Order: sequence, then structure tokens, then C-alpha cells
Amino acid sequence: MPAARLDRLDALRGAAIVWMTAFHFCFDLNHFGWIRQDFYRDPAWTWQRACIVSLFLFCAGLSQAVALGQGQRWPRFWRRWAQVAGCALLVSIGSWWMFPRSWIWFGVLHGIAVMLVVARLSAGWGRWLWPAGAVALALPWAARAAHASWPALLEPLNQAPLAVLGLVGRKPITEDYVPLFPWLGMVWWGLAAGQWLLARRPAWLAGGLPAGGGALAWLGRWSLSWYMLHQPVLIGVLTVATPLLKR
Repeated sequence: MPAARLDRLDALRGAAIVWMTAFHFCFDLNHFGWIRQDFYRDPAWTWQRACIVSLFLFCAGLSQAVALGQGQRWPRFWRRWAQVAGCALLVSIGSWWMFPRSWIWFGVLHGIAVMLVVARLSAGWGRWLWPAGAVALALPWAARAAHASWPALLEPLNQAPLAVLGLVGRKPITEDYVPLFPWLGMVWWGLAAGQWLLARRPAWLAGGLPAGGGALAWLGRWSLSWYMLHQPVLIGVLTVATPLLKR
């Protein structure tokens, strides 16, 4: 029997999807020459990306808390995990075709696939999830300071496979990079928040939605499908529209 959905959690994930889609549409407009923005260095865009990823990963932690609270067993967890991991592989293949010099080898879905397993194994930490999340968020800052002092010694951390940890002195050349640190901190905080809410304020997650919120909840329930389809659709439309409208 499928577990009951929590509309508020789905709506929060749906809001992240809407924000992400708008961000990617602007990125695609820039790629096709409709606008001129620096998505890699302009804080207006880099901070938006950080907030979108943070919201997604926080929701991933919340979802794990709910799944465990509803008694989800490992077989069902692994079925969902396989979907995420399979989609991550497709993202790598698609990005290599479009951006061969900066293809995505450890982006959002790759990170989520690893972090979901870590979250599942660490769910019993209880209140220690909060300081663990803080440490995870702080580690890359400490790593950058260490790289400044011992660049040669720590150079292996800048290279794959160790770069997936996020303890780098410089960002790898890739279109999307979501390493374990600091982002595992957001998953742990989402997991801790979800456990706290389920224990003390369950109505905050299970309550109803305001008018119009149902659309966001529906979108949140299909977040992985939307994530995989929205960019091919946007890029396809702009590929056709650009030569027609920019004559």
C-alpha cells in the first residue's frame, strides 16, 4: 500500500522546481544569445543557484524523515534510489553531448544519490544531525584555507575521484557541481527538521494548502520526471525558435 503523501512537503518541492525551471530558462536564453549574463560569476545568479540547490537538498532530507517515519523498508528505498542514480547517468551522458569540455560528472542528482544513502544510515543520530550539518557546511571553508597553506600536498583533493568530497581549493570545470560537502549539511538539516516536525508538529507537514497550492504539490510529486524533461523541452524550443525569431 503506497504511503500517504504530505501535500505541504510536495508543494515545497514544487516551489523549488518552479524556481529551478525559471533559472534554467534564463541560462538557456543566455546560451542561445537572447540575453548576456555571467551565470558562473555574477552573485545574482550564483546565489540563486545555491538557494535552489539548498532547497532541493533540504526537501530530500525532509522526505527521508517522512519515509522512515512511514516505515519505508530498504527494498523500496533502493527502487527509488535506482531511479535517481539512473537519471544522474542520463544527465552525465546528455551534458557530455552538449558540453563535452564541462560535462556534469557529479551534479545535483549524483550528489542526491550518494547523500540519500548517507541520510538513511545516519537517521538514528537524532539531535546530533544539527551539529553534523553545521560541520558539513563549514568544512569547505576550512579546506580552502588549508589549500592556501599546503597547495601541493592537498592537490589530490582537487582531482577526481576525491573532488566529489568538495574539499577543493578550486572548483572543477563542470556545468553542475554538488559535492558531499557542504551540501550534505542541507540534507542532514532537512532530515533533522523532518524528524522534529513529525515528533512535535506533525500538522505543519500534514496540513492543507492555500488556494492554488495544489498545482505546486502535483509538481512536487513528479519532481524527478520534471527535472529530467524540462531542459530537453526548453532547449528544443529555443533551438527551433532562435533561428526563426532572430532573423
